[in-house]
Amino acid sequence: MKINDELINKLNSSISKDVKLSNYSWFNLGGPAEYLFKPKDKKQLIEFLTHNKKNKLDITILGAGSNTLIRDKGIKGVVIKLGSGFTDIRLLDNDILEVGAAALDRKISDFAKDKGIGNLEFLSCIPGSIGGAVIMNSGCYGNDISKILVSIRVINTKNCTEKEIKSEEIEFFYRGSNLPEGSIITSVKLRGKKENPQVIEKTQKKLIEKKKLAQPSKIKTCGSTFKNIGEEKQVWQIIKNAGCDKFSEGDASISEKHCNFFVNNGKAKSADIERLIKRVKDTVSKKMGVDLELEIKIIGE
Repeated sequence: MKINDELINKLNSSISKDVKLSNYSWFNLGGPAEYLFKPKDKKQLIEFLTHNKKNKLDITILGAGSNTLIRDKGIKGVVIKLGSGFTDIRLLDNDILEVGAAALDRKISDFAKDKGIGNLEFLSCIPGSIGGAVIMNSGCYGNDISKILVSIRVINTKNCTEKEIKSEEIEFFYRGSNLPEGSIITSVKLRGKKENPQVIEKTQKKLIEKKKLAQPSKIKTCGSTFKNIGEEKQVWQIIKNAGCDKFSEGDASISEKHCNFFVNNGKAKSADIERLIKRVKDTVSKKMGVDLELEIKIIGE
């Protein structure tokens, strides 16, 4: 099935055919999207989803691309990436923010700091957008999304209606949640706590510096490849102990600074990253008896 030209013309610049997805991945990898739709607002998103109930094209939601490996042949159907109309950040109450799902985590942290709202400093160390952070229950340094989330608003791709889901209705676990399939998060409410902006800034800088010392930066990577195994078992140590830290496939390798970060050195293919993932996973299973679970998502053909 295809999207008819009438709808494409109506949506104007919001939808495009055969779009290179490597520009939307932190790995800088991936084939084309058959269609890329960047809705400007909820009205446009609902209009498209209503139309697609007839076409029934497959839908893939893409966030900031900070934890996603897109395969070399790209993605069939429609890739939806929320546009600038989903990036607003505003103060609702003394300690509650409402933010668009496409707002970057670090920008939310900075906004909260300026408003004197603490306990959101850890967001400055999480790459990506808040919508993806909710789905992944992202976190670091003793905090995670489940501890600060009030509620989310979602649009269902099947019935094209929007509803609010309270935090207590969502089951969160380590780097995951049980959000219903076909849910597109449009906005998020977060609760922090009132604090002196200078104290917040000090905490924020401390966490950012801690991250810089431990993790690579300014390279083509999508962050932690595998999930840690509880608080006691850091997966980078397991990978190192299994002798995998020097592995490479094609132009994909493992970061010398942190061996749970896999890197596109410039000329890698998505297949190289995927082969490297499989090689490390198989070696760790054989040598350490540990079954590693992916933290990054692999999508496409």
